[in-house]
Amino acid sequence: MSSELAAALQLLALIGALALVYRPLGDYMARVYSSDNHLRVERWIYKVIGADPDARMRWPAYLRGLLVFSAVSMLFLYALQRFQGSLPGSLGFSSIDPDQAFNTAASFVANTNWQSYSGEQAMGHVVQTGGLAVQNFLSAAVGIAVAIALVRGFARARGAGRGGELGNFWVDLVRGTVRVLVPLSVIGAVVLVACGAIQNFAGVHEVGQFAGGTQQWRGGAVASQEVIKELGTNGGGYFNANSAHPFENPNGFTNLFEVFLILVIPFSLTRTFGRMVGNLRQGYALLGTMAVIWIGFTVLMWWTEFAGHGTALEAAGGALEGKETRFGIGGSSIFAVATTLTSTGAVDSFHSSFTGFGGGITMLGMMLGEIAPGGVGSGLYGMLIMAIIAVFLAGLMVGRTPEYLGKKIGTRQITLAALYILVTPALVLCFTAASLVLDTPAHSMANSGAHGFSEVLYAYTSGANNNGSAFAGLNADTQWFNTTIGLAMLLGRFVPMVFVLALAGSLAEQTPVPTTAGTLRTEKPLFSGLLVGTIAIVAGLTYFPALALGPIAEGLAA
Repeated sequence: MSSELAAALQLLALIGALALVYRPLGDYMARVYSSDNHLRVERWIYKVIGADPDARMRWPAYLRGLLVFSAVSMLFLYALQRFQGSLPGSLGFSSIDPDQAFNTAASFVANTNWQSYSGEQAMGHVVQTGGLAVQNFLSAAVGIAVAIALVRGFARARGAGRGGELGNFWVDLVRGTVRVLVPLSVIGAVVLVACGAIQNFAGVHEVGQFAGGTQQWRGGAVASQEVIKELGTNGGGYFNANSAHPFENPNGFTNLFEVFLILVIPFSLTRTFGRMVGNLRQGYALLGTMAVIWIGFTVLMWWTEFAGHGTALEAAGGALEGKETRFGIGGSSIFAVATTLTSTGAVDSFHSSFTGFGGGITMLGMMLGEIAPGGVGSGLYGMLIMAIIAVFLAGLMVGRTPEYLGKKIGTRQITLAALYILVTPALVLCFTAASLVLDTPAHSMANSGAHGFSEVLYAYTSGANNNGSAFAGLNADTQWFNTTIGLAMLLGRFVPMVFVLALAGSLAEQTPVPTTAGTLRTEKPLFSGLLVGTIAIVAGLTYFPALALGPIAEGLAA
């Protein structure tokens, strides 16, 4: 069987698996976030944290709860790292330096999981399991909560009993963790352990090598952290080699299973959206848009990696440098596209070793806003923002006040949507420009020229978009990069959430307008096509000059 055919069969199997769970999981999540009943364990949690589960919140209160919770989470994770040397189960590792502890705390609370350290050489069991893995659950639950709040903004109306209210942040946070992420993670962890991933609390030990000598290995609760890093689109890894490490990702089946975990909640949330707004076709329209972009990027990545130009690449049958032979070009490309079109950042191959155009595809996936299907929650609300922009553009073309799901898109709504779109590019381009005029990058970049520029551009694109993957030729463990990438992660995560919740509040205050003959049918394929074009144009106009200096120049030179 040819490598290309094997890759196509993997993609078809993945699409089939996602299709099988799309309806039951999407409907289940709609019930979770629409129910008025609280489980007993949830009531215990509310009592411990002092939250009133029956309180109704407008968007400022919802935002305050989110920001306070995230700030406390970051302080806790920072302190855990700084005191690691005094904690049991530290495996002899010392405390993390202040700038790196800040960067790591910001990274995991912001659902980014950027790592400027080697996990097996820096973090003990308590920090890995009690700190990083816990934040993998909580940061993912926060993202879903914000998406559900925006969906309620479309679904609720003034005078309907809950007009202006977006739900209760604490309830959404707890339910997302207890009812969605934890049960799915338990099932996924069992599958990974059964397939060879490790799960223990063993210490560091030496093993013999085939060529003689010994090498140090360590154990850890790897399977449980691996499953939530993928399922919660967090990224990162227990080991420095990430999902290329056989302890995290043992074989070709687990590789495809981990891609499934990355995509399953973001895709299924479109069904949840359709169910909660009372129109499943609206969810299908978003699903179709996401699927077209995802499949298109995957095919494009295959083309550039299988058909890499140059004598060495042609002799090898493609661009195999930096790729695990267990997964090959096909599996590595599927994984790379999935992880950069979502806010995951886990990697099973070395993105810096992809072809120039291949590396550009991974960057462009993040630059689209990671909305195809995007991160858990963040992909859905990012796509809804782009849908509002597309509706607004359509309204300009026909001279009609734009409407989406019965809500008018006026000055306030389009301003908030525009501000949301501008935040991330401003962070990426400004921090990249600042880095390149300072001495720090010159000492951190392993490569010069277009590829060196791409390393810095990729780092801030990954940080500001809450992805976490890297062109690993860049040494980011410096005070400048730890601090600035940390700031990019925090601002790129929470400032857009402010605009999303403000938008949700403004929509929930409206009285729905009736559908007329002039209303744009946003559940039709025509609108999905308009939405794809809007996404491509917005990203292209924003990032094309920067891409032209990096991956495009490198690809053309090859």
